[in-house]
Amino acid sequence: MSTSLYGNRSHDGSTNVSNSDSEDEPKLPLNQFYPYIRCALCCGFLIDATTITECLHTFCKSCIVKHFLHSNRCPTCSIVVHQTQPLYNIRPDRQLQDIVYKMVPFLEELERVQMTTFYKDRGLDVPKPVGVSPQGPAVLRKQKKDLPQSLFTIPPELDVSLVLEFVGAEEGINNYKPLERRYVRVSGEATVRHVELFIRRKMELSPSCQVDMACGDHLLDHYQSLKDIQNSVGKEALQDGLLVLHFGLVLPSQ
Repeated sequence: MSTSLYGNRSHDGSTNVSNSDSEDEPKLPLNQFYPYIRCALCCGFLIDATTITECLHTFCKSCIVKHFLHSNRCPTCSIVVHQTQPLYNIRPDRQLQDIVYKMVPFLEELERVQMTTFYKDRGLDVPKPVGVSPQGPAVLRKQKKDLPQSLFTIPPELDVSLVLEFVGAEEGINNYKPLERRYVRVSGEATVRHVELFIRRKMELSPSCQVDMACGDHLLDHYQSLKDIQNSVGKEALQDGLLVLHFGLVLPSQ
């Protein structure tokens, strides 16, 4: 028995895997594929499969995120993923996740039910699943090809547009790169802390440097989500529909 982000999920090695409904096709026990479709951290089937770009080892997203709270090394090979921010070097592996769902009957539906229960028990809105065209990927590729070159779509989950305005650095802070990307589109669920980490990476800031952020006249806390900030500060903090965040570099208080 293993634990996912939303609850328990079980696995049974007795399931057979076949490439076809034909009786002539060879069938193999599911447990022969365990090294490729199970997470080494929770020992359950992969959920939200997420791969470390430095070594290509894959884990459940919730498992590897929790692991990186106390370590910057890969749980499998112990390579240093990133000296300070290992979460920068992970990517979703949707193709592998699709394979897992196809190989393990009812796993996707079970996870969806557990996720719905998780959110409802806490009085939260259940996230809507990303829609998949019933016509298949080939039709989607053709539709994209037929679109004008200037037309593109932005994922709905990236629902907050930011302008990051640098107001300066305290005396004694000199070694940093200019922030070349001032306009950023992110999820409203992201917090001020996520924006700070983005700024730190792009400006190559020293750990001894502190980033203070403000919106209008409000000094922001790390835990605040961008959606909450956008809803609370009102139109005076918006510039052509973009949320304006001012930030400065200061030395930590003694």
